[in-house]
Amino acid sequence: MCGITGILAFNEVGRFNLTNLEAATLALAHRGPDHHGTYVNHAVGLGHRRLSVIDTSENANQPFEILDGRYVIVFNGEIFNYQVLRKELISKGVQFNSDSDTEVLLHLYAQEGKSCLQKLNGFFAFAIYDSVEKSLFIARDRLGIKPLLYFQDEFKFLFASEMSAILEFGIDKEINREALNYYLQLNYTPAPLTMIKGVKKLEPGQHIFIHNGKVEIKPYYNLPDHQQHDGINYASAQTQLQEILERSVSRRMVADVPLGCFLSGGIDSSVITAVASSQTPALKTFSIGFEGNNFFDETQYAELVAKKFKTDHSTFKLTNEEITSHLPDIVDHIDEPFADSSAIPVFLLSKKTREHVTVALSGDGADEIFSGYNKHEAWWKMENATKVNALISLAKPFARLMPKSRSGKISNTARQVVRFANAMKLSPADRYWFLASFATQTQVSQMLKEPIANHEQRDYWMHSMNGYNDFNDILRLDTQFVLPNDMLKKVDLMSMANGLEVRVPFLDHELIDFVFGLPASMKIDGSMRKKVLQDVYRHILPAELYNRPKKGFEIPLLDWLKSSLKSELREHLFNRNLIESQGIFKWNELKTLEKQLFSRNPEDSHARVWGLYVFQKWQNKFF
Repeated sequence: MCGITGILAFNEVGRFNLTNLEAATLALAHRGPDHHGTYVNHAVGLGHRRLSVIDTSENANQPFEILDGRYVIVFNGEIFNYQVLRKELISKGVQFNSDSDTEVLLHLYAQEGKSCLQKLNGFFAFAIYDSVEKSLFIARDRLGIKPLLYFQDEFKFLFASEMSAILEFGIDKEINREALNYYLQLNYTPAPLTMIKGVKKLEPGQHIFIHNGKVEIKPYYNLPDHQQHDGINYASAQTQLQEILERSVSRRMVADVPLGCFLSGGIDSSVITAVASSQTPALKTFSIGFEGNNFFDETQYAELVAKKFKTDHSTFKLTNEEITSHLPDIVDHIDEPFADSSAIPVFLLSKKTREHVTVALSGDGADEIFSGYNKHEAWWKMENATKVNALISLAKPFARLMPKSRSGKISNTARQVVRFANAMKLSPADRYWFLASFATQTQVSQMLKEPIANHEQRDYWMHSMNGYNDFNDILRLDTQFVLPNDMLKKVDLMSMANGLEVRVPFLDHELIDFVFGLPASMKIDGSMRKKVLQDVYRHILPAELYNRPKKGFEIPLLDWLKSSLKSELREHLFNRNLIESQGIFKWNELKTLEKQLFSRNPEDSHARVWGLYVFQKWQNKFF
């Protein structure tokens, strides 16, 4: 896992920006503390920061060159099947100078060109320069586990793992008002948008080819679309799923540095721990909890799993004071506004875990592909449970009168009832957007001094729901939209801020292709979410995991905003002089939101306030 950046100049004016390559590479130092390298050849410059994981010797440092310097690569990620590919290349006469997956990837491209992507099993973002053809090839992995941003004008093409490196090239900085509009609804900015006008994200499963000044962006992978395995029954599905997942975990156990596993105590991380612990003795596992807040602390379940599988387990219990003391550092590592508040515990867990290992496995991705979220259960009931729908409709008037927030069982139930009732009446596309959002378009337009009038980008993201066929369409869109833009971005940013590589076995493309070929009825029904996954491992996981409500990686954010972060909010957000001088938000709307936050009925105001606070801190840093 590393950080990459680079430039391809189209003319002499563009070449002037090569002087910024060192600064851009240095901006990614946190992603790769082990080595710094750059390559310059007339119109092209490549920069790399290395976190050594496979072949930690100097022989694997980057930028990496082969064939007398014809091909040069900067690579972020891991190719898990590199040993198999290496043997194939050796059989064709290729000679290697290192034991790295980087060299395997580069030789594979030299032999097969763009089609090499079809052979890769891993997560990656890389750029390869061909000094003879004078072309640049850039690719991002199928699911978007690793990030890649780019910028293009008439003088140059830039790319990088994070926004901070792109900005070091001196591009004009202007807030993208369209991106801000969607960020204020979702608390993240979906690809291809970024918060800086002109900078874009390469979408998952896409590659870029630049030759003779022409830039082509094309997809090389799409999720399976309504393809079902012929004649597969439930027992066979369980057997095949277990075999594929065990292969996926096995691939991700290869490392030349210490490796462990995140263990939250939920089904997903417990499954990964169960499989990994069967492949290595005394697996190191790590969990995080909150002292004095049992509603959000689930470490007791993690410790049950650790005991069951005899792992070398570490539990990190944090106080509110310890957590809030790290917030400036956390926000500082956000390259564009990103306000999924679970990034806070991910950062702290990564920081603590990095003291023990360099690589960690995680259970990310299972909720999206198997249907693990509360919204999935709600959607299923909207379509199948008419009695529940009737009860919800009856309960809504009473729930609307009750305090609603995520910080307590009763208040959260009232919040969910109202949200369910509102979503039930919407079309599939509008329902999906509503359930993904913390604020409506109307609320955001009222907040902004210059609201946008064109919402074509939202229609582009949601177009698949216009032909909604069955429940798998929701999971497919979650995997295309929520997973790379929210969940995976969070893990990449927060883990790489601490020099920790996180691997995600549930997102092996072999497993993805298999799971999306299963009928939705094997994933969710009236009694269970993630049905097939839970049933496969029911006989080995502690029974207590199956008798508990689903909880995400949540934190007591509302409590923090109303107490220890109150002065921060007053300085950076609820500050009339500052807000009016910026000219972005309407002060009266912010004041109304502040009143709601501190009322008995905060609803989701804490999420909106956190999103605005993060935006303000980011704007202060970059502008």
